[in-house]
Amino acid sequence: MSGSLLIRNARVDGRLCEIRIEAGVIVEIGTGLRGQMPMLDAKGGALLPGLIDHHIHLLATAAEANSLTVNTDTDFAAALRERDHTLAPDLDLRVTGYHDSFHGPLDAARLDALVSGRRVRVQYRTGSLWVLNSKALAVALRDGDIPDCVERNADGVPTGRIWRGDEWLRSRFSASPPSLAAIGRALARQGVTHVTDASASTSDETAALFASAMARNDLRQHLMLMSAYPLSRPANAPWRLGPVKILLDDHALPPLETVMEIVADARRQKRCVAVHCVTAGELAMALAGFDAMGSQPGDRIEHGGIITSEAVAEIKRLDLTVVTQPGFIAERGDHYLREVEPSDHVNLYRCASLIAAGIKTGGSTDAPYTRPDIWAAIAAAIHRTTADGKVLGAGECLSPPRALALFQTDLADPGGTPRRIAVGAPADLALLRDSFDAILVNGFAEPVVATVVAGNIVWGEDRLG
Repeated sequence: MSGSLLIRNARVDGRLCEIRIEAGVIVEIGTGLRGQMPMLDAKGGALLPGLIDHHIHLLATAAEANSLTVNTDTDFAAALRERDHTLAPDLDLRVTGYHDSFHGPLDAARLDALVSGRRVRVQYRTGSLWVLNSKALAVALRDGDIPDCVERNADGVPTGRIWRGDEWLRSRFSASPPSLAAIGRALARQGVTHVTDASASTSDETAALFASAMARNDLRQHLMLMSAYPLSRPANAPWRLGPVKILLDDHALPPLETVMEIVADARRQKRCVAVHCVTAGELAMALAGFDAMGSQPGDRIEHGGIITSEAVAEIKRLDLTVVTQPGFIAERGDHYLREVEPSDHVNLYRCASLIAAGIKTGGSTDAPYTRPDIWAAIAAAIHRTTADGKVLGAGECLSPPRALALFQTDLADPGGTPRRIAVGAPADLALLRDSFDAILVNGFAEPVVATVVAGNIVWGEDRLG
């Protein structure tokens, strides 16, 4: 439901003013405004258009709360055994964030050597691969059917490695879906008013789950959904239908004809296309598909982990948008410096060069694959500093206002014109505790004191007068 609100003592573009909101829309900006409605005292803080995360995985992020998350500082074997020892006997052990550098390549046998008495599922930090121990694999394959996502060895025996099998795994492990209330609150606390869930596995059932969460106010943000398959959107659905998601993986790239068929099917659904492209090979396949089928406004490259200068020119020629995640530089930059060819360092998660080339560039977190912290992503776009303090791709750094703008464009137009606070605009707002410049100087820790979605305060109710 849209709300009404009077905001006093707010700074909009540096000017102290008042904003009157009715039915979720800004109807007046000025001084000395009056109205019989709730009043929010901004106390001189900057009022911004609410932030938008253009690529996040909400259910996976919510599930992180009940998972063991590992990283380069983790003793993987010790952490797994400790969690096994403390976890209730009837619960699965779910692990996220794995990389081969932690404990070598995983398969069922290697996991069994660590924990064999309960079901264990380990997700690689790319999100593309799950590895199950034998106990979990037996449950997953209990019906005898072995889908294509299940890797087999030379003898045809499943290895425990599951490629892009999230939807199938969910059907085999019938745990209740995680509540979205905590992630909804966390996003509101950061001033996030809009999100695009970029999960390819979204189905009609998943969309109904999101709708229920929104109806319960567990998820207060405006929502757009991607999916790999057609979605039936009811007339009263609270979410928007987003692009068709194409997942490309270097280890099993499809024929170009398959990509072309998916693009053609998306056009029949009157939908844009968003293609997962972390590697140069994945990007080359995506660009070949768009070149063959033609692109349309709203078609997107997701991630752009490696974009060569030649690919920049091709993306521009095809008029594609790039939705990137500068947070990967902050969180994984030291790994990239060690493992990625030095000649490719300049090509990692480009920002400034894409914008300079005239390519629409939107920002996102890709949570849970980076932290669900949009201000950390903004800081990463500005500084591109790794955890060890090295700057990776200094030429790709953005000015603070430009970094902020990555997260302020419409859901359907990442990298487009940043939204403004103006009469007639939707009242989706983030109130900072100080000016943006002061927040920048003092660090981005907890910068938001109130968040407004459709005229309703969803964070910072204590500011109401």
